[in-house]
Amino acid sequence: MPSDAFRRATLGLGGNIGDPVRSMADALRALDARDDCRVVAVSRLYRTPPWGKTDQEWFFNACALVETVLEPEALLDTCLGIERDMKRERKERWGPRTIDIDVLTFEGVAQSGGRLELPHPRMTGRGFVLMPLADVAPDMDVEGRTVEVWLRDADVAGIEPASAGPDWWKAT
Repeated sequence: MPSDAFRRATLGLGGNIGDPVRSMADALRALDARDDCRVVAVSRLYRTPPWGKTDQEWFFNACALVETVLEPEALLDTCLGIERDMKRERKERWGPRTIDIDVLTFEGVAQSGGRLELPHPRMTGRGFVLMPLADVAPDMDVEGRTVEVWLRDADVAGIEPASAGPDWWKAT
């Protein structure tokens, strides 16, 4: 496929059940192994306090910059398929999970309503998304501000790097 057919998207990954670091690494490798997707950059790994539902284990979170020829909904379906293959169960909102993969942004696409909102409607208020996203796309514009600027206003209390570099997913 010609490289100009690829568009950039960003993904948020997280989990707090079982071995979430391995689950995220496996998910990234599964995406990268596809002909219609390639992982361009991955953030450091972060350990983050639970958000929304706070009576659960801490999470590991990361973000990835991918290039894909898939349309946004097809990328979402691919990510949901990886979650299903990894036995993700959706029991409660913001609850514990083995793996979670969110499509955060998709180059040239802004949409609301329907099953996929882009950019992700709550990403700019979540430090656990913005901190790893700033590792891979600090200058990316999201709703008129860069990720780096959004991060300055975000609550990042308790969020700590859990890996020194972006290649953790290759070695896990």
